[in-house]
Amino acid sequence: MSDECHLCLLGLIFLSSLLTGIGGVDDAHVFISSGEDVRLPWNNALPDCTSTTWIYNRFRDSAAVELIGLGIKKKDTESHERLSLGSDCSLNIRNISTEDYGIYSCRQYVNGPDAYVFLHVLHVSSSSSSSSQTEISAGRSVTLFCQLYSYAEGSCDDWIRSERIELFWVNQAGVKLMRSDSRYQILSSSDHCIITLNTTLLNEDHNREWRCNVTQRDQVKSSVTYTVKSSVQAETVTAVIPVHITDSQDPSTTTSSETSKDQVAVISVSAAAFAVVLLAVLWLIWRKRADNKRWTDGSSVSSVMPVIYI
Repeated sequence: MSDECHLCLLGLIFLSSLLTGIGGVDDAHVFISSGEDVRLPWNNALPDCTSTTWIYNRFRDSAAVELIGLGIKKKDTESHERLSLGSDCSLNIRNISTEDYGIYSCRQYVNGPDAYVFLHVLHVSSSSSSSSQTEISAGRSVTLFCQLYSYAEGSCDDWIRSERIELFWVNQAGVKLMRSDSRYQILSSSDHCIITLNTTLLNEDHNREWRCNVTQRDQVKSSVTYTVKSSVQAETVTAVIPVHITDSQDPSTTTSSETSKDQVAVISVSAAAFAVVLLAVLWLIWRKRADNKRWTDGSSVSSVMPVIYI
């Protein structure tokens, strides 16, 4: 029973420290992109870190996890292989993931109040790929999702407004994309601190970059660049014009190939007609010569044979 009361008391102290900031120590906000390494600061005034303890909470009411205890890294945590303690007792985390966001508190039992670091992780993905690069054919649409994983009390809108944090997309020239631009559809979600960008890819979008920025008090804290590689394939496009045979057929709708076929047909018919006429002329000439020959042969016989009178 006493152990349970002790845990409750520690929990109340931790919650009150988050709400009030013990000893006037300012809370630090650290913004980092997923996949990068981060250093969580701690201003240590001691010659070593043997009294340093780092504790992690994803949410205010979640169970606390001790990452570093009295300068020694705990091996029973999921992230222990990625953790290390700096010479100034800062906490180093390699290869940040979206699971690492939350509240990190550092305490030294012999040296002043606790310090609290809010870690915010910026992550970008797309509807076709989870990496920071995608390949898609021109003419298709792609949706990019930019989400800020953060500890927040209440809605994301309230937290962003209170900390003056802004999420927005920029092109590769650094120009902010506006919702009024008809090519882009930009939507925001107040529940999950997320902003989406949807666009239809053009041929000139090959290797184009879009970047999601997060700012606090008008200062860029982190950004993620997304590169689109457009898989433009060389295709032979043949224009086919459908021909519908109707009573009101418009000769202009026929294709050049059909015109060529008609010309060949006309030439063939003309050649055939010419051949028939030529054969007829040759036959008449032959017939006339044959008649003349018979008449000549008949005349010769009658002149040679004697005339017999009875």
